[in-house]
Amino acid sequence: MMPFTKPIVVVAFALAFLVRTTAIAEQPNIIFLFADDQNISSVGCYGNDEVQTPNMDQLARDGVVFDRHYNTTAICMASRANVFTGMYEYKTGTNFSHGNMKPEVWQNSYPVLLRKAGYMTAFAGKFGIVVEGRGLCADDFDLWGGGPGQTDYATKRNKSMSKYAKQYPHSTLSYGAFGQDAIREAVKQDKPLCLSISFKAPHKPATPDPSFDHVYAGKKFTKPANFGREAGEHLSMQSKQGRQYPRFTEWKYDTDYDGEMAKYYQQVYAIDVAVGMIRDELTKQGIADNTVIFYTSDNGYICGAHGYGSKVLPMEESSRVPLMIYDPRSPSAGKQIRSASLTGNIDFAPTILELAGVAIPGNMDGVSLRPLLDDPSVDVRDQLAFINTFDKAPTHSLSVMTKQSKYTYWWYGDAKMEPTEEFFDLVGDPLEMTNLATDPKASSSLAKMRDRYDAELKRWKENVVPYNGYTPYGTLFDRLIPPSEKNVATLRAKK
Repeated sequence: MMPFTKPIVVVAFALAFLVRTTAIAEQPNIIFLFADDQNISSVGCYGNDEVQTPNMDQLARDGVVFDRHYNTTAICMASRANVFTGMYEYKTGTNFSHGNMKPEVWQNSYPVLLRKAGYMTAFAGKFGIVVEGRGLCADDFDLWGGGPGQTDYATKRNKSMSKYAKQYPHSTLSYGAFGQDAIREAVKQDKPLCLSISFKAPHKPATPDPSFDHVYAGKKFTKPANFGREAGEHLSMQSKQGRQYPRFTEWKYDTDYDGEMAKYYQQVYAIDVAVGMIRDELTKQGIADNTVIFYTSDNGYICGAHGYGSKVLPMEESSRVPLMIYDPRSPSAGKQIRSASLTGNIDFAPTILELAGVAIPGNMDGVSLRPLLDDPSVDVRDQLAFINTFDKAPTHSLSVMTKQSKYTYWWYGDAKMEPTEEFFDLVGDPLEMTNLATDPKASSSLAKMRDRYDAELKRWKENVVPYNGYTPYGTLFDRLIPPSEKNVATLRAKK
């Protein structure tokens, strides 16, 4: 019997190696790149020929560009919670002045689940959330370059990234270097990689990398057609009560638009360089053909549209953001395809899990975008909610969107303003210049959007977490409950 032992062992070893190799091949590397406050007008592939984003544009040509992608909450802490967990804000219970994430919610996040599935997980940049009893959850990642709060543009001030400070003193390129190291380490360990990088750029205060001062020096930029205060007179009084309205003048969009946008675009340019660093390393290490890349932002930026600044509000400039996904294994790869499907940031976690072959938890509100990588012409949903519970109470609102329309109910009323509605035709009026809520010709369409809104609010009431101050919105956002029965004092004091 002895002569057969060695061949049997060899065959068994070969079979085991084949099974392991096949399993690794079925688990693609996943890279999730996340800007902070980047709107769609800052990327060339979205139609702006005044900006330089060669690597983002190449990613767009290689993969699928999503033209109707939204963040379901346009503020960094809540948006990041949406992305990690695949759930709406009222189920994550996570946002500034509301509260931190519960550990049981974090346990169903995509980084935790992928690590359990054998992935090497790496994170760098602005973590953006805090988990009760766990803090930043650095121990849940094999490689950690993350930081608390807003982090810093000076690399040396980001403790976990300080080793990159000498070569890359500005944080944006340091994250590109971190990505390169993570890729090399995953190849060394022969493990599939899940790399998540959250850039600080182009978040205020504007601090461009001086290495790129030449890119937009002396450049003039075309203002959008809905720029300025006159283009916002039709918008609700409620939306003018928060910090977004005064920031139009405070941040000098009215007096120094070119200067402000040059700094903004220069910060995006540095991210573009970092994207190139990461893609080059994938090619160098021979794993580009089995790596899926996501590029997006935590929210948009208004930059003077309608006479506002910043984000948070449901208008297109703050809620809609760039999204490019490149899966080199998909039929759409390299075909320069765009998708008009309605997608949201709650879709990232389920998409990543499906790509990795990991079961999608039933608690997730999002859906996998994997089908769109095979056929970008299909739809994955017919409506999406947009939520704001940040800043002053009058600006809090719930919106519902379809591919055609957007409806917002502004619930707040006092001696100066009445509850009101906004209803926009996003196809015929993408700049949201005409509120159709009082147009008799739009009454039938308005009624349908009200029904959709009511359905979204019903889901809120049925699924809201019983903590961190989200329950009162079930009453406050209800358009069928008279204002006299609503009490703003039920809300926590907002910063």
